[in-house]
Amino acid sequence: MMLFNFKYLLFALPGLLLGIWAQIRLHSIYGKYSQVPIESGRTGAQTARRILDNAGLTDMPVEEVEGKLSDHYDPTKRALFLSSDNFHGTSVAAVGVAAHEAGHALQHQAAYGLFNLRMALVPATQFANFAYIGIFFLGMFLGLMKIMLPIIILIFGVITLFQLVTLPVEYDASSRAKEQLFRLGLVREDERVGVSQVLHAAALTYVAALVSSVMELLYYVMAARDSRS
Repeated sequence: MMLFNFKYLLFALPGLLLGIWAQIRLHSIYGKYSQVPIESGRTGAQTARRILDNAGLTDMPVEEVEGKLSDHYDPTKRALFLSSDNFHGTSVAAVGVAAHEAGHALQHQAAYGLFNLRMALVPATQFANFAYIGIFFLGMFLGLMKIMLPIIILIFGVITLFQLVTLPVEYDASSRAKEQLFRLGLVREDERVGVSQVLHAAALTYVAALVSSVMELLYYVMAARDSRS
């Protein structure tokens, strides 16, 4: 059975193209608003600190991390990490991204259900991503793809579930971020559009990841069905 064929390309192409477009748009929007200074003059780190302190998370560290757009909240360390550009940056983009990551901390504090579910899925998803590579090549080299297909479907089921849960978690974090930014007076009304565009562009990358996972899962399900016919 030829697993990679024209049919595979038909399933893989939508996610691939959407992913490329999402990355291009993210870097374009982020690049644009990283050149627009925030009126308050606050850095991303100061913005995140203000949001966390207001929520009573005064002991939560906000630390600088290497990399471009490597910003993230680590629930295991209960710490917020911002890339250098956003840690020190005083732009609309830096403040928006920092507030988004603080939004994840607020989700954790509030025991937001989907956030907790995503945390619970992380170990299984990491194992699935690791196992897929070994199982796929084992099946290809030993000619056991037909036998391996149910396992591959299970793996992509786990990955797709993780992406499905991640999407609303990311949009909710952005919603919390914008609420805090405006409620605490950290951004002005005329800066609202820029913040929203940056966060929306970032969220599109998760949409692309979900589409890609769903299409791969569908392909393997169809491949399994065809192998039985």
